[in-house]
Formats: sequence, C-alpha cells, structure tokens
Amino acid sequence: MSGTTAAPVLPTLQTGHIGLNVTDLDRSSAFYRRLLGLEVAAEGTDPERRYALLGRDGRLVLTLWQQSTGPFDAGRPGLHHLSFQVDSLAEVRDAERTLRELGAEFAHEGVVPHSEGAPSGGVFFADPDGIRLEVFTLTGVADTGAEAPSGEAPTCGFF
Repeated sequence: MSGTTAAPVLPTLQTGHIGLNVTDLDRSSAFYRRLLGLEVAAEGTDPERRYALLGRDGRLVLTLWQQSTGPFDAGRPGLHHLSFQVDSLAEVRDAERTLRELGAEFAHEGVVPHSEGAPSGGVFFADPDGIRLEVFTLTGVADTGAEAPSGEAPTCGFF
C-alpha cells in the first residue's frame, strides 16, 4: 500500500446485517431479541433450513442460521467478536442487567474501559453458543474508576 490515498472503490460502504450460525435457533433468537430489542422480520421453519431474520424499525440487523454444532471456537480463524455501540453508559448498564437476567457468561466483571484511561468501554460476554460479544459506549467509562483488564492493550482484543 502506498502513502497516497486513493478514492474509495465503494464510497457509500456501510456495515450491513450480521449473519451468525447457531445451534439452537429458538434459544438464540430469544436471546438476541431480548438483549437488542429486535423483532422477527422473517423466519424459515423447514426443519432442515431454519433461520430467523431479526430487525428493528424496518432495518435488518441480524440473521440467525441453525446450521452449526458445538460451541463457538475462538481459536479458529474467523470472527473474533461482534460489537454493538450504544449512546450512553446507562445503556451499557441496562445491557449488563439484561445479560445477567439471561444468564450470560461475562469475560470481565462489569463495565470495563477499552484500555487504561480510555473514555470508551463496555461489557464483554458470550451468547448461548459462546460467540464473543460486546456492548459499548464511546464516553463515560473512564469516570467509573474501572480498570482495563488488559492494561494498555485493547480490552476487546483479549477476551
């Protein structure tokens, strides 16, 4: 890559929906609908091809495909973690309470900063299949006094 900045090939690029393979569609759909406030936009009920398309306000956010066996393997190439940004620390804390009600497994205790002194941070946890997830906010976390579990390294990179 050279030092010159070229015009982007896709100037209107945005992240679209996220697609996840799951082992139990009903369990995962309930988890994500409760945590993220999503609604079922469409679903496939054929036992051999079950899926759920989840969205909000007419926008597709997450697709779940029941076509996996066993837990998520963080040691294999592919998805590292999936992150959801919210506007405030209060929303992160609401997510944390909901996750505790859902029995989610946390990577760190409570809300933690992304790195030492960072204003951003959140909660790091796993979904029912062990897929690593994060709900974070850009500001307010440094004011909580919480320490970054990974010191100066990005917390979201080491869980």
